[in-house]
Amino acid sequence: MSTEFGMYFQMGWQHIIAWDGYDHILFIMALSAIYMLQDWRKVLVLVTAFTIGHAITLVLSVANVVYIQSSLIELLIPITIWITALFNMFKKELSPQRVQLNYLFALFFGLVHGMAFSAYLKSLIGTQENILTPLLAFNLGLEVGQMMVVAGVLLLAGIIVNVTGVKRRDWNIYLSAAIFGVAVLITIERCKEFITK
Repeated sequence: MSTEFGMYFQMGWQHIIAWDGYDHILFIMALSAIYMLQDWRKVLVLVTAFTIGHAITLVLSVANVVYIQSSLIELLIPITIWITALFNMFKKELSPQRVQLNYLFALFFGLVHGMAFSAYLKSLIGTQENILTPLLAFNLGLEVGQMMVVAGVLLLAGIIVNVTGVKRRDWNIYLSAAIFGVAVLITIERCKEFITK
């Protein structure tokens, strides 16, 4: 692994699990709240769909093809979180159609989150001509960071549901409701910031 690749890879996963990325952590938690450890393949596809979404806008933004005001992106991110959490609370079961809708959510909302990552990555790359290696390494790092969050959520779900006897549906509602509440508070705060800018 080249030094440059390793550096951007490390920045990618650290960017997700760092406290600075708590809103992205909340989104990954919301995406995986309805799943259990035995559903890990579905979650892997789900998180990969999210990665593909943010990789697309990351590439377009770093290449200066797309630009959206950062304060608007920062406002949209918590909205994607509470929409996902709300969707979790009102779904009754994991039918194939609902799972496919989750994948579309992950892909579409990944486009939004990618814009937030792009400002950070652009500041790192600067005027560097070869952006392919940093983009690939950073995205792979993000994927690994996201899988770390997912693993934590699935392990916690397994302990709570299998050891304490909490029903799976109740666990989903508790976790999703908590994420929803935090995301709404973040949205209100960022809405105020957006209006004042």
